[in-house]
Amino acid sequence: MNRKQKEEIVKELHEKLLGVKCAVLTDFRGLDVSATNTLRDELRAASVEYRVAKNSLLRLSSQDTDLSCLKDQFAGPSALALSKEDPVAPAKVLVKFAKENPALKIKAGVLDGKPLDIDAINALAELPSREVMLSMLLSAMNGVPTGFVVVLGGVIRNLLGVLSALRDQREKAA
Repeated sequence: MNRKQKEEIVKELHEKLLGVKCAVLTDFRGLDVSATNTLRDELRAASVEYRVAKNSLLRLSSQDTDLSCLKDQFAGPSALALSKEDPVAPAKVLVKFAKENPALKIKAGVLDGKPLDIDAINALAELPSREVMLSMLLSAMNGVPTGFVVVLGGVIRNLLGVLSALRDQREKAA
């Protein structure tokens, strides 16, 4: 690869890294071709891009991006899983795949400019999906007004009970 090709790769990678919400760095040593293709298919289905590049090119392209904090991790065979849409998707797919294929090693990650270690990536992978989280939020938001209406209804019911008892008491007295 000549210098011009390397400069084009660095420029292209730098542009991709600028808009990334989440990136996970992996070591893919020991994965055979079919496992790598399966991983790429799963990542593609989750709208995650998986890029393999030389470490020197990754270091250069990550300058002035959120991934610059990972420059010390660029050693050995490295591949980046990049997501511009769903910040949880790369972690979910890679952690699940790493459980099934222990040859894939997760090195580190970045979420909105903050570095993630392996424990944080595993915790991120355990989060429920966006739809489930939205439904949980909606349920919590719906519960407060519902509870308020039930409490107000109880007060009115109790007042009606007291008034009814007073009426019955006055009818008996009269």
